[in-house]
Amino acid sequence: MSTASRLFYTEGIRAVGVDRVMEEADIARGTFYRHFKGKDDLVRAYLEATDQQIRTRMAAAREELADSSAFLQAVAGGIGEELCGVGFRGCPFINAAAEYPQRDSAVHQAVLTHRSWFHEALEDAFRQLGVADPARSADAMVALRDGAMVAGYLSDPRKANGTLVHGVAALLAAG
Repeated sequence: MSTASRLFYTEGIRAVGVDRVMEEADIARGTFYRHFKGKDDLVRAYLEATDQQIRTRMAAAREELADSSAFLQAVAGGIGEELCGVGFRGCPFINAAAEYPQRDSAVHQAVLTHRSWFHEALEDAFRQLGVADPARSADAMVALRDGAMVAGYLSDPRKANGTLVHGVAALLAAG
């Protein structure tokens, strides 16, 4: 799984075949197919594992930061750190959605599941702040995050980070 995750993220999902994953992971074909039905199943598992890592980090931040404003700022800060990290190649979910545009595919559904959960977590935090339209505030923060992820990959990640943090601060101030 770690080999597939590394290769899919750094080189692109469609660019990496199952044979390459098996070779680099040093596993037999039979072992691979005992765990996965095929490549799409492996890609879905990669996205679900990535989703779970994000959920775990956000739950830890939520537990540490009872104040919803501080939590939302920490989420933005964490995303910003990711953008500025070595080897950043964009959002794995946006990348996967671009490579699997069919909405009914298991891969695209894994992307939508993650995005729905992320939106709900943000909406809940905005609701706890008492903003007038928590769903719309969550929509705006997701859009800021998406834009920062793309801009962080295509241009200056520090500038994308600054724009994200500024945008979230503006959302919180507008409350």
